[in-house]
Amino acid sequence: MNKEPQEEKVQGIGDPQIYRGKAGGPPRFKPGEAVRVIDMPDLFYSRCQYYTRGVVGTILKTTHESPAAEDEAWDNVGKVEWFYMVIFRQQDLWPEYPENFSKDTILTEVCERWLEPA
Repeated sequence: MNKEPQEEKVQGIGDPQIYRGKAGGPPRFKPGEAVRVIDMPDLFYSRCQYYTRGVVGTILKTTHESPAAEDEAWDNVGKVEWFYMVIFRQQDLWPEYPENFSKDTILTEVCERWLEPA
């Protein structure tokens, strides 16, 4: 018996509830779309992993709206943006990754400011 996984309902007053509808429009990217993580500098803090910068991945899904972590670190929560789950092939992240593991992937969450169409 194959059942589709149920989407878990979020409860409480975290980011998904507080910032819902505040990103100023629909998500820029859609599931299945190829995106490149922009290789831009950050100051002090970012949740965008260095090893993903400049690499092409695929949008798996849109997760929520929130200020970016680097803005919150400076107590600047004015801009709310979309966050996405992005999947990458490990061989694209690390060229020396073994060929016999070519189907291995890694999934990470990235906010919209760090993404561009690939």
